[in-house]
Amino acid sequence: MARVADLPDEDPKNVSFPCIAAEQPIGSIFVGVIPWATLRDITYFDFRRLVKEENGLDTYLGIQRQLKPKRVEELRQYVNLRDASFPTGIIIAVDEACADYDEKKMQMTLSNHMDATSAEDRIFFRDIARVIDGQHRIAGLEGFSGETFDLPVIILVGMDLADQGHVFATVNLAQTKVSPSLAYDLYDLAKSRSPQKTCHNIVVALDQHEKSPFYKRVKRLGVRTQDRLNETLTQATFVRALIQYISDDPMLDRDQLKRGLKLPLASKEQLDRLIFRNMFIQEKDLGVMDVVWNFFAAVRDRWPDSWSNFGRGNVLVRTSGFRSFMRFLRPAYLHLVEPGKIPSIEDFSVLMRKVTLAETDLVVERYKPGSSGEAALYNDLVMQTEVDDR
Repeated sequence: MARVADLPDEDPKNVSFPCIAAEQPIGSIFVGVIPWATLRDITYFDFRRLVKEENGLDTYLGIQRQLKPKRVEELRQYVNLRDASFPTGIIIAVDEACADYDEKKMQMTLSNHMDATSAEDRIFFRDIARVIDGQHRIAGLEGFSGETFDLPVIILVGMDLADQGHVFATVNLAQTKVSPSLAYDLYDLAKSRSPQKTCHNIVVALDQHEKSPFYKRVKRLGVRTQDRLNETLTQATFVRALIQYISDDPMLDRDQLKRGLKLPLASKEQLDRLIFRNMFIQEKDLGVMDVVWNFFAAVRDRWPDSWSNFGRGNVLVRTSGFRSFMRFLRPAYLHLVEPGKIPSIEDFSVLMRKVTLAETDLVVERYKPGSSGEAALYNDLVMQTEVDDR
């Protein structure tokens, strides 16, 4: 496993930690707990790369994907949140010469291996373990500023490279990705306030109230609700469109509130973008819901046939149309009132009546699905209402 053959010798070094053994079809695996800094010191990332052989043939080495800088940066911020957690195991592979398991003490000791007969077989302390899964978590913890962050670790001892690759493929291909809508729905269980929970509550209320323009139109968990036929929006789509008007950094706000800290009110300049920021800070969540309700009630009243048409070619009730109108909500709102106030349905209707688009214009032939179609519809709304697109 050593990557560099001509390095100088190093003194014997080891690390011991609590560990249990488990038998699986692939063989024995070990489950331990290691402080993150210790894990960092003994692991390396074996990135998949193309190597030119002397015979001119191309060979691919390594099993890991390259690190994604954006993901690493997100995790470096996340690990300092009050409730940061990595509850699933980091998977590492260790040469059998480096591992010593004491079954009675239920303790694993990992050591460097300098007694090899050839330099190529030496294993230095920093090269004890190849990371199979969890590289982004380890890299993200470089930003941790607290005292203790222990990690559950799965240790594969003496497993050949082919089996390591199989484990990597199994972990990353066989697991099911969690629906974003389900993730937002789970914020309902939180006790403290957060932008995520507020947006979740607003979307749920709009979906459940019989007089709401979005009554029974939202897929709560990202999949269609049984006995519902007209769910054209996912909860994740709705939350993402709404939360942009409340916070630039929802996770940071959530962490601050969880710590019992008070968020400062937004400035006038900030309110040009975060139109609902101060309403959220002042716990006027119902006011935010009223604005969204009144705005889309005006949309519904302006194009009633399209609003009740759930055919595939109709843009208004689909994701692209919803995003366009949610984007238009900001300049429309600021055109009518100052942030914190609640325009009526009629206030918004005055603007909607200025829009010359007919029912038959709100179709995919004119506004293609995707960002270009969304931008085109938004630009038409701004131009025809003459609101300030600042």
